[in-house]
Amino acid sequence: MDAPEQSFLREKSLAVEDQELAVGTLEDSHAAKPETDAAIQLPNKSKPDKSAVEKDREDFREAVVKTLDRLLFVHKSFDIYRGVAGLYDFGPHGRTVELNVLSLWRKCFVDEEDMMEVACTALTPEAVFNASGHVKNFTDLMVKDEVDGAFHRADHLVKSYCENRKKDPTISAENAAELDKVIAHVEDLSAEELGGVWNHCSSHEESTFSSSSPLQLDVSNFLWSKCYLRPETAQGSFCNFKDYYNLNGRKLPFAVAQVGRVFRNEISPRQGLLRTREFTLAEIEHFVHPEHKSHSKFSDVAKLEFLMFPREEQEKPGQFAKRLCLGEAVAKVRHVNSETLGYFIGRVYLFLIRLGIDKERLRFRHHLANEMAHYATDCWDAEIECSYGWIECVGIADRSDYDLRAHSEKSGHALVAQEKLAEPIEVEKLAITPEMKELGPAFKGNQKNVVEALEANLESKGEVEFYVCTLGKNVTIKKNMVSISKKMDKVSTWDFTPVVIEPSFGIGRIMYCLFEHCYSTRPSKAGDEQLIVFRFSPLVAPIKCKIFPLVKNQQFEEATKFISKELKSNGIKQDVDITGTSIGKRYARSDEIGVPFAITVDSETSVTIRERDSKDQVRVSLKEAASVVTSMAEEKMTWQDVWASFPLHSSAAADE
Repeated sequence: MDAPEQSFLREKSLAVEDQELAVGTLEDSHAAKPETDAAIQLPNKSKPDKSAVEKDREDFREAVVKTLDRLLFVHKSFDIYRGVAGLYDFGPHGRTVELNVLSLWRKCFVDEEDMMEVACTALTPEAVFNASGHVKNFTDLMVKDEVDGAFHRADHLVKSYCENRKKDPTISAENAAELDKVIAHVEDLSAEELGGVWNHCSSHEESTFSSSSPLQLDVSNFLWSKCYLRPETAQGSFCNFKDYYNLNGRKLPFAVAQVGRVFRNEISPRQGLLRTREFTLAEIEHFVHPEHKSHSKFSDVAKLEFLMFPREEQEKPGQFAKRLCLGEAVAKVRHVNSETLGYFIGRVYLFLIRLGIDKERLRFRHHLANEMAHYATDCWDAEIECSYGWIECVGIADRSDYDLRAHSEKSGHALVAQEKLAEPIEVEKLAITPEMKELGPAFKGNQKNVVEALEANLESKGEVEFYVCTLGKNVTIKKNMVSISKKMDKVSTWDFTPVVIEPSFGIGRIMYCLFEHCYSTRPSKAGDEQLIVFRFSPLVAPIKCKIFPLVKNQQFEEATKFISKELKSNGIKQDVDITGTSIGKRYARSDEIGVPFAITVDSETSVTIRERDSKDQVRVSLKEAASVVTSMAEEKMTWQDVWASFPLHSSAAADE
């Protein structure tokens, strides 16, 4: 259910669209001018004032953030020292929600797709990110305020400049449209393009800002040698590919999953959990044959229909995401480049709506050509709408064979898979004979490693300067160190580099959008205040069940202990509330943190179970109570099933 603010904004938007459609229909039918003029005035009256809409969103966002902080879901790190920008802590409820999100992620992907789950170190040698292209390509442009010394992102300042320019009453419609275009695509510009736009903007007004310069987003750290705190978990999985491939019986496809903390050098962190310097990623590296990117289970998701925003539509003015059939987007229209990529798009959609994301505020947007990562051949973002707008929460990318090939070339270790040929074939290979009297003095006891790395590089790259990981440095081989010849060799297998399909989940961003989508209010029984309700699904809720003894006595206490023990043994997070406040106030406190079920112990033999959203209650025997709640918490039963199976309970004094 939408919060009142969200419903208001949606209704206003729909009203404007309906009236604009009506005007268009009248004009197409050549209606009389007075009739058309009257219709034109209606959308102007209906259209919400932009500042009012923004104010409603800000008020809603502030209410959500204050509630999350007050209830210790999320709060600033080191708050007693006034906090640190871009760093947040999860309190008990927030941490439990995070664990529940990750538990469902593991169930939906790791378990159901038979993936390997690994954990790789966050500290990564510079050589790895040189090979992957992150050191060269993973940057944001920053500018410095020469007055106060603060650093800012150039794209944020460009956007602010354009928005301020639009407020000028003398600006032409044509210039306003150009500014809108810059605002819409500023985050898609290359570094060179953005630098040019910033220089143009800053030259048109007095500015205390410096010219733009790139900032490396990988967070560097110096130990025995230069290392980076990883900006993604993927590189560990790529570097260990050969081990995982062998463990899987040297068969493709297979997938490696990893959950871990990652770090970004954010210039000006903002938007709470949406842009932080340390956060959790859950990533999947699905390795597949480059010529066989179909998926055996694609039919399971092919009929799904949801909002998609293909690249071709984004490039047309005034277009927006439309409901498309995933199977057609892959097979007929070819918006998505393979069944495997399409399969993971479908699985991401099912995962997010199962978490509790509103499917009407979830879309999949195709990356424009100029915003594709350096390693990607195709990429779609799962974007969720919240008070900040459309936020990228999951990236589903076809990373091609870029990473494995790059690490093969730089490390000298061939990260390849093998395919058995139907018939052996003869191929021409390089034969490298080391001149040990020359190699020995140059590399001492590492001659063997150097020769092995040389063979791999000459086969794949044709160069003789390369990085040898066992030496920790680049090596140059001179002509007099080896003799090279060619020979024919009969082979029965073909070595190839697999491609990688990668769904990457920003857990903090998903959680924040989930908090907004689940936040709602309803009037108290007396009607004198609005009560906050987080409408978490049972799978996500930080506490699944609250137990309320109606009054303090030994019989009710024993019954409460029995139910609590049963729920704990079933692995259900529960909490007993024995405060002396009224049962209505205890229900309200329970609803506020999103607890889906409450058991009220009002008898020695039976209890009532209350459902949060409907506030309806049923009566269940004491011995059945824990098993009924467990079944609902694990989604083996729905509240509708329980409602139809047990006697209904009604009490005028039972709710707030």
